[in-house]
Amino acid sequence: MGGVIRWRVAVWVTRLMGLWVLTLGLLVPAQAQKPQVFQLNLQRTPEALYLSGRMELSPDQVVEEALLKSVPLYFVWQADVYRERWYWADRRIASVTRILRLAYQPLTRRWRVSLANDAGASAGGAGLQYALHQNYDSLADALAGVARVTRWKIVEAARLPDDERHYVDFAFRLDLSLLPRPFQIGVGTQREWNIEVRDRIEVSHRAEPDRPPAPAAPEVDSMEVPASARVDAETTSPVR
Repeated sequence: MGGVIRWRVAVWVTRLMGLWVLTLGLLVPAQAQKPQVFQLNLQRTPEALYLSGRMELSPDQVVEEALLKSVPLYFVWQADVYRERWYWADRRIASVTRILRLAYQPLTRRWRVSLANDAGASAGGAGLQYALHQNYDSLADALAGVARVTRWKIVEAARLPDDERHYVDFAFRLDLSLLPRPFQIGVGTQREWNIEVRDRIEVSHRAEPDRPPAPAAPEVDSMEVPASARVDAETTSPVR
């Protein structure tokens, strides 16, 4: 009789331990996957400060399956410009954001990337106001367009005095808060969905001559049919 009781107790302890481990896994945020960064640099010209970057996105199979089921993904580029202050906390003088919506179109079997600013983001993905669109034949090409930016205007040069030190806090991430609400449940704790990279870049003290960028493959900055045309869209938010 005593052996049976001990066996039942052991079974219940094992079940409780399994439930505890499962609960702990749901509560602890998953470690973010970092896209591979090939390029990330600033260019300071007499007119403005620009950021250029290129990364490689390799989403997990579960993310690709969600896309194929017509679940749109929202990728966010964000750059905050700070002025160093030895006597107080560093002051943020500007903040810019780009939101890129990636969606699969089953009827045409093509991928569409739409560029928006952060206006309306508080209402979720449905509240975004899109300015430009680009269609791609493959997911690889669409991801390359999402993960690349050229000469993105960060802040006007007049707001960067030469006698002050500045830096840019950069972030690129998959914004889970913009996913359809039923889909948000649980994905924040799954490693496959936590795609993010962050970095800090020092701003040069002196402006460089403004040289035109070298020809490159079409990207979301262009968002056009001809590869030669370029449109740069961003939201600049001065912070006082």
